[in-house]
Amino acid sequence: MDIAVIGSNMVDLISYIDQMPKAGETLEAAEFELGCGGKGANQAVAAARMGADVMMVTRVGDDLFADNTLRNLQRAGIDTRFVKKVPGVSSGVAPIFVDRSTSQNRILIVKGANNHLLPADIDQAADALQQCRLIILQLEIPLETVYAAIDFARRHHIKVILNPAPAARELDIRYACQCEFFIPNETELEILTGMPVDNDDNIRRAGQSLLDQGLRNLIVTLGQRGALWMTDNSCEHVASLPVRALDTSGAGDAFIGCFAQHYIRQNDVLSAMQQAVAYAAYSVTGKGTQRSYPDAAQFHDFISTRQQGV
Repeated sequence: MDIAVIGSNMVDLISYIDQMPKAGETLEAAEFELGCGGKGANQAVAAARMGADVMMVTRVGDDLFADNTLRNLQRAGIDTRFVKKVPGVSSGVAPIFVDRSTSQNRILIVKGANNHLLPADIDQAADALQQCRLIILQLEIPLETVYAAIDFARRHHIKVILNPAPAARELDIRYACQCEFFIPNETELEILTGMPVDNDDNIRRAGQSLLDQGLRNLIVTLGQRGALWMTDNSCEHVASLPVRALDTSGAGDAFIGCFAQHYIRQNDVLSAMQQAVAYAAYSVTGKGTQRSYPDAAQFHDFISTRQQGV
């Protein structure tokens, strides 16, 4: 097995709007879509669509959303042996509001069954996890489970990508320092450091404050501006591809899934970032999260077209 994603799944409830309503105001939304999401599931699907062998450790509720989530993961070719239902609990849901004029989004999450993914679930999946080359984690599950997964990976010499999303100020940076890659976006970097990130110099200063605490590799995703890779002795910026964005939901997860797949194949961080920023750019040209992620053939065609200047 290439990659294990230990993390969240959500049902995305996406409303496309022309403006956010004010307090007490009711507005009509232009469109609505229901899709499968959650940071963990998104990252797993992106990696699988790009050709990685992926397993997922997650929890769903016992509601009408659960079986649909399970089928969706299986359709993507993901090993779902450790996707378990939690009796009497709802599945996680994410109401998403997408501004049609800017393509930017605002997201609420209700963790539901994701809050019931516990360290014991890692123990139950231990034999399978030991066969994986990389573990991906996010923060839509309890921190104690994230820490247990990092401890497990350290004991078994498995590399970890930690995506601190949604950002939690209480995250113990000592655990992040045990991970091979720490991948926040700009907003998450600002929350975690308490430092401004309103320009490139400030982003680098905030990033350096984390590296000074012992991080190995910090990758900051910058949306349409690409991504920044920082280590103690280097700093590399990878530009994105210009595209017409329709919906930026899930772009960061697309980046991480593609990055993970390419990194374990080539062990080349810069090349993996170049692929990942292009994959994320492709994802924002379609609506929704996972449904906008291309498979390897579609992505190859996209890159080929861009290189030919079409």
